[in-house]
Amino acid sequence: MSKTVFLFSGQGSQYVGMGKELCEKYPQIDVYERASGILGFDLAKKINESAEEELAKTVFSQPAIMATSLVALEAMKINGVEFSAVAGHSLGEYAAMVASGILTFEDGFKVIKARAEAMQKAAESASGAMYAIIGKPAEEVEQICTEIDGYVVPVNYNSTAQTVIAGETEAAEKAAARFAEMGAKAVKLGVSSAFHSKLMQPAAEEFAPAIADINFGTPNVEFYSNLIGGIQTDFEGMPDKLAAHIVSPVRFTSELAALQAAGYENFIELGPNKVLTGLVKKTLKGVNAANVENVKTLEKALEIING
Repeated sequence: MSKTVFLFSGQGSQYVGMGKELCEKYPQIDVYERASGILGFDLAKKINESAEEELAKTVFSQPAIMATSLVALEAMKINGVEFSAVAGHSLGEYAAMVASGILTFEDGFKVIKARAEAMQKAAESASGAMYAIIGKPAEEVEQICTEIDGYVVPVNYNSTAQTVIAGETEAAEKAAARFAEMGAKAVKLGVSSAFHSKLMQPAAEEFAPAIADINFGTPNVEFYSNLIGGIQTDFEGMPDKLAAHIVSPVRFTSELAALQAAGYENFIELGPNKVLTGLVKKTLKGVNAANVENVKTLEKALEIING
């Protein structure tokens, strides 16, 4: 039996109407309704009726993407799919915590509400920019960032060919221009600040005390962490770990390598779009990668798993 890991989508993957098709196919899925009561706004309405710019706001996109990932998870469970590990990309780690039992559903949405509000506030008070650098190895990206005047650092190690940099707007622009001169592709990300950099420190400082009373359990499947780039076994002091996560790089490439080394063959992304599925295909050879966001993709993923 092939080992399956569920991957959970990160910020920026949202779109209007996401998750609707799966909820219509499986009316027993009540993720959006349950989450709305915790968040204090109608999540399904926000997802289905907002303008794209509204949905893209951190305070809405984070809980919306997390909920959509959990809708996809419920659809997989209804179809009897079993999984042995979870991993997420940045925001996706919160859906992974709910999926693995580290957080209850209710606590998961309390935590993401606090995170989204803290990060929205920090983004509004500190301008910054992020660029995906494509076509240069991570070591070279790290080196160039040290040569730029101002603050810019690698923050997302996404694949062997893609590293995201973040920092002060001017410094990030200079770095992007340098990479373009070197023949790499530098793509500006549509985000409001420099996530996973020290510009998010105010968010980290607000977030930790806000979730201090939340109960974090231990997972019932293997949990792979962005912070360490591998399997996490210590779940003490989670509020501090999650605050550090906001200002630390996402070591996704290392996580994928660790998962493959542990024998995982099916990498199934749950949530809107297929960004992580693309990263898996670029990074790993000899594995199955698929995403689940609607009925068609669900059927394809089930074919892969049931082989």
